[in-house]
Amino acid sequence: MLVLALSLPAVGWAQNDDRPTPRFASGRVNLGPASGEDGHWATGVGNLAEEDVEMEGAFLVNPEDIDRIAPFRPWAKALVQYRLATLGKDDPHPRCVANAGPRQFHTPIGIEIVQDREHERIYVMSGGGPRSWRVIYMDGRSHPDPELYDPTYFGHSIGEWVDDTLVIDTVGFNERFWFARRPTGMVHTDVLHLIERISRPSYNTLHYEVTIDDLKAYTRPWTASWDIPWSEEPMIEYFCQDNNRDLDNLVGPTLE
Repeated sequence: MLVLALSLPAVGWAQNDDRPTPRFASGRVNLGPASGEDGHWATGVGNLAEEDVEMEGAFLVNPEDIDRIAPFRPWAKALVQYRLATLGKDDPHPRCVANAGPRQFHTPIGIEIVQDREHERIYVMSGGGPRSWRVIYMDGRSHPDPELYDPTYFGHSIGEWVDDTLVIDTVGFNERFWFARRPTGMVHTDVLHLIERISRPSYNTLHYEVTIDDLKAYTRPWTASWDIPWSEEPMIEYFCQDNNRDLDNLVGPTLE
């Protein structure tokens, strides 16, 4: 794992020569590359890589802050502490499970955001994990009847622009993923409701904010946010396959 992380190509972060926020002819913010250019949002290349991007807040709750930030219910706090103590050995990510919710914005390899204005949809395309994509409906529809909707990894997302901020409302999640990267292994249940706010204050910066509302796991809604840098390079080709033979070596020894 260390060799893999350190062998990933250096990402061409463009922090020194920033430009104004790119826009389409309509004036709407463009969340992707400018016309004729390439690039992606560099959400990190792994915890062990020297080139990893520092994104304060992206782990949602650092271990030393577990009692201060997230308003855990007792069972949820105990489960997170177990995942910390066992070094994330049960994390679904190495088993090629899609990373949904906030974790999609802090998974190695990066993301691309594609705005399909003709069909009134936005796609968030993950480069890491199983290269999953998420659909955000921008056509004014409502969420489906929860009694008829089959819960999924990414849930059902509807979005709208509030000035220059994309506001996304998502429900309908299953419980088969961890919604933050290690070391926290954050907990959620089937009632998870996310409100995400995405903005691009400059060409090289994406600001991500998420409000987590899951009253089965937390006593009240709570919010986290971080900035994601732009990379001028295309996302590298990466596929997580079901026939992964090295799962036992992806975590350290468990603590007795």
